[in-house]
Amino acid sequence: MSNNWITIQEYSELTGLTSDAIDDLMERGKLECKKERGKIYIDPSHGMQAIVPTEIHELTEAGNSITIGPDFIEKTIGTIINLHEKVLDAKDETIESVKSENVFLKEALSSLQELYEEDRNTIDTLTKQLNLSQDEVEFMKRKYKLMWGKVIDEYADNAPVKETNV
Repeated sequence: MSNNWITIQEYSELTGLTSDAIDDLMERGKLECKKERGKIYIDPSHGMQAIVPTEIHELTEAGNSITIGPDFIEKTIGTIINLHEKVLDAKDETIESVKSENVFLKEALSSLQELYEEDRNTIDTLTKQLNLSQDEVEFMKRKYKLMWGKVIDEYADNAPVKETNV
């Protein structure tokens, strides 16, 4: 587990140590550090035995103590850092996924609005055509009524009257 370099401030927040205590550990060579662009970086996965006690006294029936080696502590902290990085990566992936979904939904909404406008224009056009057709049908009805009305009147006037025997 290497190349997990963090600044002194981040290391201080992670461990709860003051800057003076961290400087002291660096001077004694207990922490792995490097200097880049005027900043000092610390590898938190190495040198944890200097700040974490290697023996934990546990209340057991026998009153025994448990010894924890520095490798275990380094691996534990390394695992925690790895899990933290994975959580951050998953968060970033989730944010990107939500952003792309929002873009897709915006495009879909825009497309639906365009379709709605087209349908609305089509309905307006068809309504106008229907009104024109209805006006034309009414005109034709009046025309034929006038024309056939004259024919019927003329026929009635010229038709011989049939006599009925009553």
